[in-house]
Amino acid sequence: MTVFIKTTDTEKYRWIDARFDLHQPETGCEHYAQEHVEGAIHWDLNNDLSDMASNAGRHPMPSKEQVAELIKKSGLSPEDEVVVYDQGGTAFAARAWWLLKYAGFEKAYISKLGFEALKKQGIRVSNKTPEYPMSHPELKFDESIYADQEYVKNIIDGKELGVLVDARSPKRFAGIEEPIDPVAGRIPGAHNFDLEQLVKNKQFIEDADFSSVLQKNEPAVVYCGSGVSAAGLYAILAEKGHESLRLYTGSFSDWIRNEDNVVEIDTADMPEPSDDDSKDILARLIEEGYSGEMLMKKFEYEKSLIDKKE
Repeated sequence: MTVFIKTTDTEKYRWIDARFDLHQPETGCEHYAQEHVEGAIHWDLNNDLSDMASNAGRHPMPSKEQVAELIKKSGLSPEDEVVVYDQGGTAFAARAWWLLKYAGFEKAYISKLGFEALKKQGIRVSNKTPEYPMSHPELKFDESIYADQEYVKNIIDGKELGVLVDARSPKRFAGIEEPIDPVAGRIPGAHNFDLEQLVKNKQFIEDADFSSVLQKNEPAVVYCGSGVSAAGLYAILAEKGHESLRLYTGSFSDWIRNEDNVVEIDTADMPEPSDDDSKDILARLIEEGYSGEMLMKKFEYEKSLIDKKE
């Protein structure tokens, strides 16, 4: 499948600006208002590409009705050829691209170049927000590329075939560090392939070797913390010829909202409890979301309080 393309053609393609900043969510809209590819519309991660009123993770997938409404008001139809871009080397464009693929757009692509690189290539830019007539497309959603929590459980239970691939950093995957979610660890049985190792000079490296975690003929479900970075890994895998792919859009932040779901951690980097009191402390701290250095410090502190009493 061709996912990434390098073009500055604003006549043939409809363009979507998906720039965003997780730390400063308003900057995507601000940058778009200042300057964007001529004719491009803006899709914001929080306002358009997620249903933030849902509790299914940190960037919950919008409903089919919400996706359909977004496409309608954008004046798009599944027959259109669409190119999505962001600032380059991030997964925001991939999130928008995946939603287009989910909605049945066969000719949707991700720009190999981010906005600044596109400008250097001479693409026409503007600060005017284009107006397109509302479309009324008949969308055929492709459920074969989507995975929810139940589908992931079926893989773990052996009811579905599939390899779980975690796109987060190795430390978050191992449960040693968790700067965002309240619980550290990973979905049981998952393999790790950090998306960040595929980014160089604000572009994705497309010739990566995934054989250590996944073979081309193996079905896979990709996830991360909130479903955004995983969309980037999904796109690169699709470009590499992996066909049986699903995106767990809720990802780890959705998985841990269910208290019955098991979470794996690498225990080698955890403090070693030597008695029942210590084991109780460690279990409680992990359940409360402590990990890495903070877990070590908190464990030693609370263990010292018990030792003083004794």
